[in-house]
Amino acid sequence: MLRQIASFLVGVLVDFFVYLLLARFLFQWLRVPFRNVLGGFIIAATNWMVMPARRAVPALFGLDLASLLLAWLAQGLGLLAIYSLAGFDFSSAPGIAACILAGLALLDLLRAIVYVFVFALIVQAVLSWVYPYSPVAPLFDALTRPLLRPIRRVVPPLANVDLSPLVLIVLLQVLLIPLAYVQGLARGLF
Repeated sequence: MLRQIASFLVGVLVDFFVYLLLARFLFQWLRVPFRNVLGGFIIAATNWMVMPARRAVPALFGLDLASLLLAWLAQGLGLLAIYSLAGFDFSSAPGIAACILAGLALLDLLRAIVYVFVFALIVQAVLSWVYPYSPVAPLFDALTRPLLRPIRRVVPPLANVDLSPLVLIVLLQVLLIPLAYVQGLARGLF
């Protein structure tokens, strides 16, 4: 029971920072402005990790690789802690275990990025119905616009209703299926 509680708490803590670091990476990549409540929170919560890491990991083509690398590292260490708490012994083949954990962490990051976009699409849709002039509405619009733009070219509005967010959510959910399959195969290696 204590192992289960510890695994849960490790997972919550790791996921919290991984999602914040991924949001920071995505905001910078998609040029989402940080001058809002959510952007300020992300900066304040992750600066203590990202600023020292930027000394060692430079940006590339305007991408904040330090945030992305930290998210991957945090996810990998979280997986290591969770598997260790579950009783897995990595001492027999530490190199192979490290490679598998790195691959699983990468798959988890891809899954988390998909979930960030699904969350942003749902929040954007709800805000457009209940509070269209919310101060965070432009943030979610800037985050989802690059993904919605190609779909809006193909899927026209139907009676002034934009169906492109629904189409994108379906496509993102379809993308999660092969990710889950590959993840299951990789987890089976343990």
